[in-house]
Amino acid sequence: MKLAFIATLANCRVRLRLLAMIRSLRATGCELPVRVIPYSDGDEFELPAGCTWWREDPVVDWLAAEKAHPVMRKYQCLLAENYQFADADVVFLRNPAAVLERAEGFVTSCGHWRDPGHTVTAEAEGILSAQSNLWPRAVFNSGQFASDRALFADAPALQARARQPSFERTVLRFPFHEQPGLNLLVLTSGVPVQNLTLCPGQMESTWAGDYDDADYRRTWTSPERTPYLIHWAGTAMGDGRPIHELFLNHLTQEEREQFARIATMPMTRLGRLTGGLRRVKRSVGAAWRELRGGH
Repeated sequence: MKLAFIATLANCRVRLRLLAMIRSLRATGCELPVRVIPYSDGDEFELPAGCTWWREDPVVDWLAAEKAHPVMRKYQCLLAENYQFADADVVFLRNPAAVLERAEGFVTSCGHWRDPGHTVTAEAEGILSAQSNLWPRAVFNSGQFASDRALFADAPALQARARQPSFERTVLRFPFHEQPGLNLLVLTSGVPVQNLTLCPGQMESTWAGDYDDADYRRTWTSPERTPYLIHWAGTAMGDGRPIHELFLNHLTQEEREQFARIATMPMTRLGRLTGGLRRVKRSVGAAWRELRGGH
């Protein structure tokens, strides 16, 4: 894979995380352009040099008309090729262009193969298990992935797949996030999926939640085993664990203090500060009915 750009998704609320992610990328020597998908229209801000806002109108406008979750704007990546996507709560440890140079197809690096929970709905599991009873080894966290090819030729092709009766509820109607929908679209595309933490690479975990103590680097015994990025993926970035320094070291002291204030701010105040949080009713019971638990 010859990477052409880095993609991400952001709004004002994650500006500091985005800055740290981009700075970590540049620290690895990667100077590729960064395309930032706006989480919502009208919430853009000034981006660092080398970064531009990236809005594929046919995809974004369609999702808005469908009243799909805003994070599903990530689907526009499936029309592109030779990119690395990374959420704002990612820091790079190695140059992704060098790491992925020999990779082919759709590339992931997370450990959801050991716990498929939160990656599929009941409908999606039915589709994937019909393809193979080994489907859990291919599921991935949708906060970081790469691809050397477009999975859909254009927006109408993506829309047609999403509107299939067996797909629509997962891809467009899932109320919480895009992960089951993106997994379903990718894993039924016919494109081979390579997870760098499985054989033959066996890279160590890229999830910050797997590193609890001060000696978090102890398994990074060679460049090949060292994760090329660390993704927090729901793990708090301010609870004092040593691995958080990988993120915090890319912020100025003033930014670190600002991040600490935001991290401890009550959600109602944080919502007012960033334009208001969407009112989403998330029943724990409903979430468990929608998402399949680990196997």
